[in-house]
Amino acid sequence: MSGPVTRRDALADAAGRLGTAGVEAARLEARLLLAHALGLAQEALLLDPDAPLPPEAAERFAALLARREAREPLALILGRREFWSLDFAVSPATLIPRPESETLIEAALAAFAGRETPRRILDLGTGTGCLLLAALAEFPAAFGVGIDRSAAAATLARRNAAMLGLTGRAAFVCGDWAAALAPPADRRFDLVLCNPPYIAAAEIPRLMPEVSRHEPKTALDGGPDGLDAYRRLIPDLPRLLAPGGLAVLELGQGQASSVGRLATAAGLAGAARADLAGTPRALVLRPAAP
Repeated sequence: MSGPVTRRDALADAAGRLGTAGVEAARLEARLLLAHALGLAQEALLLDPDAPLPPEAAERFAALLARREAREPLALILGRREFWSLDFAVSPATLIPRPESETLIEAALAAFAGRETPRRILDLGTGTGCLLLAALAEFPAAFGVGIDRSAAAATLARRNAAMLGLTGRAAFVCGDWAAALAPPADRRFDLVLCNPPYIAAAEIPRLMPEVSRHEPKTALDGGPDGLDAYRRLIPDLPRLLAPGGLAVLELGQGQASSVGRLATAAGLAGAARADLAGTPRALVLRPAAP
């Protein structure tokens, strides 16, 4: 190619390479990577598509593009992901926040509509802190506790709380789920959130490479049938919930009935809420009426 490489040229070449690598939204992702390499917003990038690409930006773009061609998740390359219209830093220590997990926040908002909002929120397996911090943004009178077995995840969640101005309303603990708390009766929670590992172990190698190769297995692996985490978590919920409290758990595809039976056995009553694809994604649980 003669003459300087323009932004338009670089985008066309990158989109073709990403498409060949199996990336679905190749053009969009190429644009995001180029904007990141140039330190520009997408909109600014598009204003002057024929501007030449400076050599140092071209080098940065080539390195970013190679990582995405290898199917490293875009969020890890950019270092951030939006969730519930909030920006979260991400790292290989945690799951990347996903749009379907926003269903849990929707379910919590619906469940507390027209009643006193939660004052104490618990997030088990907090990861980036996205569920807890989104809930705190919606319930301004609440204080939240996030627990994760990974020290790196708890550190990242604290960083996200600071970025969002929520440090004073959130605490993050490195520990083994609810065993890290053992709260007395007067320190129970009005809302418990959890996105547990729910992928059957044998299915993990068959997931898309972005997930199977780059996201932490401990945050994915739900045991032989995907239900191990629910079996451990659900019996703890009655002691964690304050009077009138509720829990919202994320579900994998096809798990609503199985998890519902575990909840019934623990004395809980539940209702599922579907995500935008129509998949039952959140299970809202309360103590069953006597």
